[in-house]
Amino acid sequence: MTGRDLRALFSTNDRSVRAQEAFTNRQAQWEVVAAALTAHLAHISAPGFDAGDLEAARDHVLVFHGVGGIGKTALSRMLEAALTDAGRRPSQWGEPGWPADRILPVRIDLARSAGTDFEQIVLTIRAALTRIGRPLPAFDLALRRYWEANHPGEPLEEYLRRGTLGSRFGQVLPQQMQSALADVAQALMLPGTIGSAVGQITGALVGALRERRQTVRALARCARLADLLEAEPDLDALSFYPHLLAWELARLPEGRRVVPVVLLDTVEDIGDRTRRDLERLIQRTVWLLPNAFWVITGRSRLQWADPALQGQLDYTGPAAWPGLAHTGVPAARASAETSGARQVLVGDFSAEDCDDYLARRLTRHGQPLISEAVRQVITARSHGLPLYLDLSVARFLELSRSGLAPQPGDFDHDFPALVARTLSDLTPDERHVLRSVSLLDAFDVPLAARAAGLAHEGPALRLTERPFVREDPFGLWPFHLHGLIRSALRNADDTTDDRWSDRDWRQAAQRAFATLGEQHHTTGGPDRRLLIACLRQGLRLARDHRLDLGWLTPAAWTYVSDSIWEPLAPPDTDSTALDTAADALVELLSALARRQHQHRSHTVARLTTVIDSRLLPDDLQHMALYYRAKAHRDLGDSPASRAGMQAVADGQGRLAPAARRGLAHLARIAGDFPTALTTARTLGWEGRHHRIQGDIWWPHGDMDRAAAAYAAARDEAEHHAVTGERANSQAHRAFALAFTDPATAENELALAEQLLSGLDLRATTLITRIAALARDAGRTGPGVDDRAQVLRAEIRTAGVTYTELALDLTLAFHHAVRDDQDQVAAAIARLRENTRGGDYAYYPAIAAFMADLPLPAGPTPPHWLDNAPATRARWRELVTTRRTYLRTRS
Repeated sequence: MTGRDLRALFSTNDRSVRAQEAFTNRQAQWEVVAAALTAHLAHISAPGFDAGDLEAARDHVLVFHGVGGIGKTALSRMLEAALTDAGRRPSQWGEPGWPADRILPVRIDLARSAGTDFEQIVLTIRAALTRIGRPLPAFDLALRRYWEANHPGEPLEEYLRRGTLGSRFGQVLPQQMQSALADVAQALMLPGTIGSAVGQITGALVGALRERRQTVRALARCARLADLLEAEPDLDALSFYPHLLAWELARLPEGRRVVPVVLLDTVEDIGDRTRRDLERLIQRTVWLLPNAFWVITGRSRLQWADPALQGQLDYTGPAAWPGLAHTGVPAARASAETSGARQVLVGDFSAEDCDDYLARRLTRHGQPLISEAVRQVITARSHGLPLYLDLSVARFLELSRSGLAPQPGDFDHDFPALVARTLSDLTPDERHVLRSVSLLDAFDVPLAARAAGLAHEGPALRLTERPFVREDPFGLWPFHLHGLIRSALRNADDTTDDRWSDRDWRQAAQRAFATLGEQHHTTGGPDRRLLIACLRQGLRLARDHRLDLGWLTPAAWTYVSDSIWEPLAPPDTDSTALDTAADALVELLSALARRQHQHRSHTVARLTTVIDSRLLPDDLQHMALYYRAKAHRDLGDSPASRAGMQAVADGQGRLAPAARRGLAHLARIAGDFPTALTTARTLGWEGRHHRIQGDIWWPHGDMDRAAAAYAAARDEAEHHAVTGERANSQAHRAFALAFTDPATAENELALAEQLLSGLDLRATTLITRIAALARDAGRTGPGVDDRAQVLRAEIRTAGVTYTELALDLTLAFHHAVRDDQDQVAAAIARLRENTRGGDYAYYPAIAAFMADLPLPAGPTPPHWLDNAPATRARWRELVTTRRTYLRTRS
């Protein structure tokens, strides 16, 4: 399973180091091969199979394609070894379902460095078939005629002896070919002296075949033999000779029948896509030899099923090669054996495979030489690409020569070799597009072409066919680069002749940024998905390349207007280093999105950093001020919140109505309900006037009026297509009705949860869970209290102070319904403790109203809209009504 890694061995003087070419399990690919080969054996054994049928569709080709360095050659070699000797097959691959002596593997390396030409391909296949132990006269005669015409004076024996074929297959081939010539000469009753004169033999044989003589009746069954022997014996004719080989294989007796499994590796090196001369010869060979099984490995998909290649190749289109047709959806790596797909993307190693590979590659006294910590870093950086693992092993040995033990930090490294390997077989335009799209997380063909500054899309379209371009057919932009390739293109030293300067990179970034802005502006109607996608890519480009904000400013306002808060910022955002407006905007939007998952004090700190940087234009500066004021309010810091809201309101910008709403909230929080209501009625839709009024009516126990206000707010938000506000208003409506009618509240909560689906509104979600407790208030058992305990922990983690007050108020309602005076008193005590600063100071009074207790001593009483006795009566009625409700259902 392993061989010596000579390069690694010659990189160190330490003789105790053992360097092995470790093969990592590719079981999924083996299962594909085994299933396809089993199906092929069944097909050619069927009574209706005809090896000479030139029109039947071909399904005897399996293609493994993938990015350079993914391990295709290692897979090809291992498949050859496993098919040759069952003892070299990894145990986890399992036993195949065919006799071992029926399979004849032959691997051919098409890499430019191997110097393989078409003659060698044909000779290699024929030389491998010498294992059958008998000549193949129809093919051998044609091949001998070709050889003597094209290599006069050079015996085939000498050619085989000089090359690698002799060492691989010995000198049996010339002997079998000579035997075939002698047999034909004897059948034709030619003098023995001309038994080796292939020209005379073929001439006589053609005559005999044309005259249908009985002496050559066996060869006469090969209908096209005479035509091939009469044709000019050039390279083009040689490519048709495999038809004779297929005929010979088909007529072998049962005991000698074998199925060649031809493994063509590095198929990308057989020529470029504008001149397909060698590819045409190879494809013809594959088509004319349908009883062999072909496993082809290369960087790109095989294009033979593409109808556009008609005229460049002999056999094209999906009807000819149904298994090679491109469906537009990448074939699942492990399902190809059942789906019928014959083009399989060779995937990256799993993290476990990477670690196993590195652990076995270099050893000392049987133990891994590369430490576990270093292996973890290499694995994480590799994205599963075996080439990166090999390069890291070389770097490990290079660092070891310094006398110091390599450390994990030494492998936070990009290799220029990855860039060179990736670019090696691309056209100049494809290289230009590749570098351009490396700036993007995802792209489509028009975006790639525009980012590259090209007026035509052809190079971008061709690039999407490359294996390092991954496809998600359901993505907004379906294509993205392999993670490691993208990282190398962006960060590794580029030593190629056409490398880009810093100015080139910035211009490409500006083109990509402008194209994203155009897509954002030209979308038909509101498209939240496109907005978020454009923002994510645009923010990264503007930050990394210090671009002006441009279209990001209106896009940011659209983002915040819906109050949905999808995550936007790149994962490597550094909130302490704000140098440009783009840095500040990334941090601002990231802080707003992350506040749904962070304590509000952290939000305040992040927004303060943005505000103090003064990098943003005034309108975005007000955005930061407003949301910091909201966070201050959530934390219970009303003075700071009031100062921020007043500053934004005074600025008369986009958020001035929202800031005035915030001031109304603060008046309500302080217990000044008349001022809050008067302000709310002046706010209009932009100030969310209906929701503010709902927030004022429910503390008075007027739940029907509050629910109606929240419904109006919800409907108004739906009219304006503001998804977050619609869900928020519905959640508060459910909370108000949860105190009045549990059955109605159940339906309202279901609607709230439906509207919240897919949104990231933490405080609103907490309100719905508190509403669910209010709906269940008064029920026996520990359920309400236990749920409240879990909820309290989550609220404190979020740092949303007012929701804990709402939770305690709901618990007071629950205990008042159950007439548990001690628990009500405990809830009042917690409320008094948490409202000592004066905000929400009326909450303890509401709890006392519920249980019909005297007002607790405290700060100045609130300014109710009517009076305290009326508010007390409404809250008390809610309690008594719930008791009646529960009694009638007990």
